[in-house]
Amino acid sequence: MGTYTKDSEELLKLVGGKENIAAVSHCMTRMRFVLVDPKKADVKKIEAMKVVKGSFTQAGQFQVIIGNTVSEFYKDFTAFAGIEGVSKDAVKAAAGANQNVLQRAAAIAAEIFAPLIPAIITGGLILGFRNCIDSLYLFEDGTKTLVQLSQFWAGMDHFLWLIGEAVFHLGIPVGICWSVVRKMGGTPILGIVLGLTLVSSQLLNAYAVATTPPDQIPVWDFGFYKLARIGYQSQVLPAILAALTLAYLEQFFKKIVPPVVSMIVVPFCSLVLTVIVAHAILGPIGWKIGSAISSVVYSGITGDFRVIFGAIFGFIYAPLVITGLHHMTNAIDLQLIADYGGTMLWPMIALSNIAQGSAVLGMMFLQRKNAAAQEINVPAWVSCWLGVTEPAIFAVNIPRLWPLICGMTGSACAAIICVSTTTTANAIGVGGVPGILSMQPKYFPTFALAMLAAIAVPFLLTVAVGKKKGVDKEAEAAQREAEAEAAAEAANAEAEKNLVSENEFKAYLDGKVISLKEIGDGVFSEGMVGDGLAIIPSNETVCAPVSGKIAVLMEDSKHAVGMQLSNGAEILIHVGIDTVSMGGEGFEYLVKLGDVVKAGQPLLKFSKEAIKKAGHPDTAVFVVTNANGINFKFNSGMQAKTGQTVIATC
Repeated sequence: MGTYTKDSEELLKLVGGKENIAAVSHCMTRMRFVLVDPKKADVKKIEAMKVVKGSFTQAGQFQVIIGNTVSEFYKDFTAFAGIEGVSKDAVKAAAGANQNVLQRAAAIAAEIFAPLIPAIITGGLILGFRNCIDSLYLFEDGTKTLVQLSQFWAGMDHFLWLIGEAVFHLGIPVGICWSVVRKMGGTPILGIVLGLTLVSSQLLNAYAVATTPPDQIPVWDFGFYKLARIGYQSQVLPAILAALTLAYLEQFFKKIVPPVVSMIVVPFCSLVLTVIVAHAILGPIGWKIGSAISSVVYSGITGDFRVIFGAIFGFIYAPLVITGLHHMTNAIDLQLIADYGGTMLWPMIALSNIAQGSAVLGMMFLQRKNAAAQEINVPAWVSCWLGVTEPAIFAVNIPRLWPLICGMTGSACAAIICVSTTTTANAIGVGGVPGILSMQPKYFPTFALAMLAAIAVPFLLTVAVGKKKGVDKEAEAAQREAEAEAAAEAANAEAEKNLVSENEFKAYLDGKVISLKEIGDGVFSEGMVGDGLAIIPSNETVCAPVSGKIAVLMEDSKHAVGMQLSNGAEILIHVGIDTVSMGGEGFEYLVKLGDVVKAGQPLLKFSKEAIKKAGHPDTAVFVVTNANGINFKFNSGMQAKTGQTVIATC
């Protein structure tokens, strides 16, 4: 009987039994469950267990915090339950299968935009500040802005635009292309180059397309065909589609192009074809969609069903921001102002800004004890209420999806009030809360009423839904996990003190042991990394050949582990040849940086099938990268058994 057999029996019962577990894995401190019916889990009783330090649900996974003994608990649990554990990637896949289409789309979007959040928030704050100094007519009886009165602020306004333009006009398409290609396992630099081809200065700026006559749009003339030279500044959808195309083409060419010329042929063909498709097909499709939306907006705002239109427009405006098509409404606004002396469209846009910010305000209330979350929430809320919604939408609302919908609902309610009272703006440019200053004076009260709805409805909906989903309890769960992590680190430090030098290195895999020369890769085989040997594996779990400290992990590719020994020597275990290009697909770390491990302890799992599918050898290399003056003797030419066969001595 294992140490945690009784606890495993109790936990199995409380999660709803074996039949309620679709998949289970573990990380450094937590058991990760994908439950068939999450409602069957008795959370209160689970958290009351002595061995449990807390629980929470995230991304379709029910996670139970055990602490630094989770690997032993996991072993006893799977043995008792008769369940075969799977990798964390498999658990994520199973969790994704339990999500609906919108949830999966939101999860993918969150992964794409997460690396871009710091830049988006910074740019949002800058543009919001610029709105205040260059678009608010607060001086000399409401006839001048701060920029018009002060050369200092005029210079500051121009200077800050350098950053604002870099983030939103240029950075978003480039950043999205990089992030998507990186996530898909492609070459990130090609994603960056692709993004730059969408925002090049050679192209007509996207913001000028709506007001440029068709016959004046610049083209590439190939004789038999003319291709419009249109840029996609601030565009999201074209960038995503182009990046997905690039990632697909790169994977396709890698499979069919011989390795000897792949370095030249694969990037060239992938990038050139993608740029052609992006400008010839994907971009024009996006503009057709934008034009159709503009026509619908104009017809709706001037028709008999303007209240219904207002509700629909208020609801869908935030998604328009996501696609980048929202700037098409600027032309309609300007035309309405020119023809009728004002626009009823801009007030709804300003209210949508406020509504999305109010959803973030709801998240701020729910996560008031979560300092890390507030670092994102607060600046996103500020920039949103100053008229720039991208930080709020991409950094806070899209990752969970439901705050976005709560904001869209509040925006629809506010828009109904707005169009019912014919609230009209004199100008465009100032959004969010300061947008009230763009309204015609007689409509100040009605806009204020609509603004109240845009604040209250999203806030209350977000708080209500968030409490139902347990968002307000996430900080406590995170704190418990942090305490468990701290305990694990303390235990690690103590283990490191007691670490003793070992002279024998045991096999880290089952399989045939070969010399480095037999690898024939030109790098390991020539000893460029260090002396050692390799194993052609017959199993898929790499174990520590000796006791030591985890000194190197490849977080992106997860294909190698470096260890530092008590005698100062350093070793590296590298699974597969050229597997770094797989981007971590098929690999899973079982340890974290700084862990002190014993000989025979599992370090990482990998999939032989995934490596084979990617076209790489699965040979796992063991090299001494820093001998530290110690002599090593390597044994090869035999069949090895993990943890038993001696492969090296020192």
